[in-house]
Amino acid sequence: MSSGPTVPTGLHFVADSPVPGLAVAERRVHNPLATVICIHGGLDRGGSFARLARRAKAFDVIAYDRRGYQGSRSLQPLSLEHHVQDLLALARRESQRGPVIYFGHSFGGVVSFGAAIEDPSPVQLVINYESPLPWILPRQNSRPQLGDDPEFEAESFFRRMVSNSAWERLSERERQSRRMDGPALFSDLALLRTGTMPFNLADLKTPTLYAHGDWVVADYYRRLSALLPAINPLIAIREIHNARHGAHLSNPDQLATLILETWEQLCKSE
Repeated sequence: MSSGPTVPTGLHFVADSPVPGLAVAERRVHNPLATVICIHGGLDRGGSFARLARRAKAFDVIAYDRRGYQGSRSLQPLSLEHHVQDLLALARRESQRGPVIYFGHSFGGVVSFGAAIEDPSPVQLVINYESPLPWILPRQNSRPQLGDDPEFEAESFFRRMVSNSAWERLSERERQSRRMDGPALFSDLALLRTGTMPFNLADLKTPTLYAHGDWVVADYYRRLSALLPAINPLIAIREIHNARHGAHLSNPDQLATLILETWEQLCKSE
């Protein structure tokens, strides 16, 4: 297997992607319990899971840049269905090695839900963290309407979700890289703001853990989480202490433990 430069934190990008043009990184271990495929959210990239990958020592970890983002920026079209097909291509390949777990962060969880519902065969467990499901429970706070400038939307999203000061600290090259992800972000946000249900969680047949933190928007996620098991009893809920939305960056140890414990519980129940 040929590969690119090694990322200091352990993930390295590989050349043999199952989807031409999809940038895929991996961290392999000896005798893994399963493969965790990490799916990133809006205006993010696969490399942001490096801290989690380093701590998930019992698992192989796959992370990738979703189409339209970073190393996969040239891939078109941008739609949930195409994101789902990309994930399924990865999962079907990894399932030849052993069990597969999806870990979806934010919008990445929308993709993992969609993939698990469309084809449950290659995945044994889904774990999603703070995935937006506005068709089940709309957010009460108003969201600015999308304009017609994807680069502006990317900058505005970063400032809103991270901070103005963090944006100002970025180099101009880093800022432009984020702006170039604007069309993919625009596509993600447009889906969420239609209010249309892209899939029915009642059709999910894979054991799932929906996790969320206890910070600023905890009340919303608590109310959303209370609805999910009633829609599908295969969905369990976990709240993570002192965790924000970007928990894969700020709380990688807790998430790695969560993945391991949830997998072990699933294996014991079978």
